[in-house]
Amino acid sequence: MRLLNTPGVYRAQDDTDLLVGCLGRERIGSGTAVLDLGTGSGAVALAAAGTGARVTAVDVSRRALAAARLNSVLNGRWIRLRHGDLLEPVRGCRFDLVVSNPLYVPAAEAVVPVRGLARAWDAGHDGRALVDRICRQAPGVLGPGGVLLMVHSALCGVERSLDLLEQAGLGAEVVARHRIPFGPVLTGRAAWLEDQGLIAPGERMEELVVIRGVR
Repeated sequence: MRLLNTPGVYRAQDDTDLLVGCLGRERIGSGTAVLDLGTGSGAVALAAAGTGARVTAVDVSRRALAAARLNSVLNGRWIRLRHGDLLEPVRGCRFDLVVSNPLYVPAAEAVVPVRGLARAWDAGHDGRALVDRICRQAPGVLGPGGVLLMVHSALCGVERSLDLLEQAGLGAEVVARHRIPFGPVLTGRAAWLEDQGLIAPGERMEELVVIRGVR
């Protein structure tokens, strides 16, 4: 799959690849309704569309949606694009599979930025500004036997995600882990992460996890 990287839109990286790998292990095809929350460049949505699934992709950024549309045309894969905040554009709909690679990087600013490059990754002090909302809200759009796949950093708390999904009625587990060196963003705020107790002194490796929840 070929993806064009456009300014101001999160570029598909290790977390994207990890999520797409887990997506490939799900039973999806022409009858499967898939929802991608925070689609960004459209990488995960297009991977799902490649199976023949009916894919809806949501993002709050119009720039991201433009990039996803461009990549859809480039790859000859149709996805239904919707602008808005998480589940708001798909209210009343039901899906067999929800996938998400949300913002998850802990930041010194408590409020999620509304513009600039950091809008693609900064997620409040604990990195859970969107992750918590997805854990609480996404189960409500899943049909019986529906699946949620979400990738995020262990820095923002794996056990909390599992607990919230279970409280929402899903059976939840970690189905993939991958350790990678800090990229430029985490390297630039490593001292702050140490001060917050989010990493050990000198730690410069991050663990990515994919959490799978089943209704």
